[in-house]
Amino acid sequence: MKNIIGRKLGMTQIFTEEGEVIPVTVLEAGPVNVVQKKTEETDGYSAVQVGFDELKEKKANKPTKGHFEKAGVDLKKHIKEFRVDDIESYEIGQEIKADVFEIGDKVDVSGRSKGKGFQGSIKRHNQSRGPMSHGSKYHRGVGALSAAAYPGRVMKGRKLPGHMGNENVTVQNLEVVKVDADKNFILVKGAVPGPKGGIITIKESVKVKK
Repeated sequence: MKNIIGRKLGMTQIFTEEGEVIPVTVLEAGPVNVVQKKTEETDGYSAVQVGFDELKEKKANKPTKGHFEKAGVDLKKHIKEFRVDDIESYEIGQEIKADVFEIGDKVDVSGRSKGKGFQGSIKRHNQSRGPMSHGSKYHRGVGALSAAAYPGRVMKGRKLPGHMGNENVTVQNLEVVKVDADKNFILVKGAVPGPKGGIITIKESVKVKK
């Protein structure tokens, strides 16, 4: 299973040899270092913990410093755990770079979406507004919340105004169109969640479309 932590750098476009335009997102994929291995015997499952992005020593507490000293790895700002099948193929301190992916691979990219703050039901749930003239007193309100007699209460899951965005979003089956191993850049076709500079995870697709 191919997994890596990275950073979203922004969107651009590239041209194929046939002159076709492909919109792509540029991702900085790693390098990451293996900080810890978890096995069936000790933890009940197989996984590797990896770290990404350098962290200044003055910003790390004692437990964090001890964790990285034990692994013999420089302090990292972001830590992520990935389930793996073949735990023996990983070593503590091993560096994983963008070249684990190849052109044509299908990947799932997860990131934190942009926060929109508190929004009404029209923007948040794409609901319709009321009449804007002829004496109407209902324009951008929520509308009826429940039935009158039974059950006589607002049901769970009702689409209402509230906090929008700033949640984990995964976009599946994005195609890798270019890999720059020297700069650790991966170009994927289409858009990925989050703002420029946002931390993302790139995984081999679990639902590959043929």
